[in-house]
Amino acid sequence: MSDEKPILKDPDQYPTEEVIYSCIGKRKALWISFFDTLHEHHPDFLEEWRYYKDGKNWLMKVTRKSKTVFWLSVWKNVFKITFYFSDKAEELINQSDISDDLKKEFKNGKRYGKIRGLTIVFRKKKDIEYADSLIAVRLKM
Repeated sequence: MSDEKPILKDPDQYPTEEVIYSCIGKRKALWISFFDTLHEHHPDFLEEWRYYKDGKNWLMKVTRKSKTVFWLSVWKNVFKITFYFSDKAEELINQSDISDDLKKEFKNGKRYGKIRGLTIVFRKKKDIEYADSLIAVRLKM
């Protein structure tokens, strides 16, 4: 795969739309569609780009009030969002309409204390629906 490493590494290069689109290439339409859907369904979400020195990378943190909903990263030709869920979310995730592969990824995911991450790699329109489902789970927790 060509998306092995996040590519927004320069702390002095803020991730403007132009920069992002140059990174994700043909996924630009998917990016626009994802954010149109996000803003339509969740107008109260806040989006904040920050450069994290520990990972030497720009990440977008998406929040509602004080709750982090997900983290977004930009990679070569794709973008990804990662959710962090406690074990309590497993039943809701299994009942959701995300793919069986994503459900399996969560079930077998690496644990960070009492939480596990679940990442959607955006490659097709269906990934927006999966993201919407996981946002709903995240907001219920």
